[in-house]
Amino acid sequence: MNNSTSREGFKSGFVAIVGLPNVGKSTLLNNIIGEKVAIVTPKPQTTRNRIRGIKNLPNAQIVFVDTPGIHRPRERLGEFMVKEATAALKEVDLVVVMVEPRMPGQREEMLLRTVRESKEKYNFPVILVINKIDTIKKAELLPIMEEYSKMMEFSEIIPISALKADGLDILLDRVVDYLPEGPKYYPDDIVTDQLERFMIAEIIREKIINMTEDEIPYAVAVEVTDWKERDDMIVIGATIYVEKDSQKGIIIGKKGSRLKAIGTAARKEAEALLNTKVYLELWVKVKEHWRKSPYSLRELGYQ
Repeated sequence: MNNSTSREGFKSGFVAIVGLPNVGKSTLLNNIIGEKVAIVTPKPQTTRNRIRGIKNLPNAQIVFVDTPGIHRPRERLGEFMVKEATAALKEVDLVVVMVEPRMPGQREEMLLRTVRESKEKYNFPVILVINKIDTIKKAELLPIMEEYSKMMEFSEIIPISALKADGLDILLDRVVDYLPEGPKYYPDDIVTDQLERFMIAEIIREKIINMTEDEIPYAVAVEVTDWKERDDMIVIGATIYVEKDSQKGIIIGKKGSRLKAIGTAARKEAEALLNTKVYLELWVKVKEHWRKSPYSLRELGYQ
């Protein structure tokens, strides 16, 4: 990290975005950064790792940490994801809790309990963000805000629509207010610290999730196994892991049609990301019960 750049009055810090699965955390991160740094799908539990996105402002540098949705895990992969989310709370200057515009229930209570326990240990300010306000009437919003304010003391409660970028300027202003003075941690031209291999694997996984049936997204992992840089292109090989032969058949599709469509969509996005031609080759393999196996999870980078 380059932390040599600092000036009086300049603010910087790390901000965790936490919430239940599929609440819009990755959409918020991408729209704040202005570039796609986290994959987005309609399926819950799409984000599996902590993902950093860097927002540079004239008076501040904010390092946002997108986290997996906090949920009750049913297998070791889920346990890893929840640990990723809660671990992020140990190393940030501010926490943004994102919820949907509805009265809080048991899942929201569990989420706030998790945040509250960490807040007691690490003493960070918490901003509550109520997302998707474009889906309700304004009159319905106030009772929701009041109910949340009874459950926990928030530094701010800010209604937004991450999808429509409504309220993001207000959110950014408030975030900067709560950050300490400090140096730039990253150069101005860096928007994420993710490795290119990880980003390509995530792009492939996103295309699979968006092009397949309900059971597939949770059973899929992608590993980039080959990366060769040539003068005019990058040759990438990736293996898609599933847990059953039936899932393998769904991803490959009739005469390989779905796998070809996944590869074409992923290649186009990879070329835009890497700014060069890409030759992408995909294989599909069965790795039974990989989500339950500590060894398989480590092998696939979930550790």
